[in-house]
Amino acid sequence: MNTLIWYPRCSTCKNAKRYLDERNVKYNLRDIKEDRLSVKELEEIINLSKKDIKCFFNTSGLVYKKLRLKDKLPNMTSDEKTKLLASDGMLVKRPIFIYDNNVLIGFKKDNWEEIIK
Repeated sequence: MNTLIWYPRCSTCKNAKRYLDERNVKYNLRDIKEDRLSVKELEEIINLSKKDIKCFFNTSGLVYKKLRLKDKLPNMTSDEKTKLLASDGMLVKRPIFIYDNNVLIGFKKDNWEEIIK
């Protein structure tokens, strides 16, 4: 089943949800803050996306900045990064939409339209 991983107070996430609803796309909704992704789930999503793990960090978020991850991430292993992402949903870039074996990170309408027909 398609899954939209979002944070309800995030305007970009709201736009993504509205986009899907307007197109009658069926999906499960998951609040990243209330229902964090596990290390295993993150590994599966990252592998499915074929993207670098750094794409999954919410670099504009307060937690990212507070932890000074810009300086720390380059020296961390992939396992350490995955565990860190799993530790706090606010570190994860959102929304993430898992759709027919595709992973869309963030909401850019043009990118989504290439995948969602």
